[in-house]
Amino acid sequence: MAIQRTEREEIVFEIKERIGIITEYPTGWNKELNLVSWNGNAPKYDIRDWDPEHEHMSRGITFHPKEIRTLIALLNNREI
Repeated sequence: MAIQRTEREEIVFEIKERIGIITEYPTGWNKELNLVSWNGNAPKYDIRDWDPEHEHMSRGITFHPKEIRTLIALLNNREI
């Protein structure tokens, strides 16, 4: 479990599962898909940039399991 401090509040997070790296940056940071518990809540699918030690992060987006299933279905129905 780790703590990220912002100007306004403390954010407690725990990466429950590292699913995969989407993009590797020359800085050492990576855009990743992980399963993350925020502030002790149920884990959510999470896409954001992380530093190599997973202590600092960028803003990102989280998805409940139903939302990630919908996202996958939408992408599967497109030609990419």
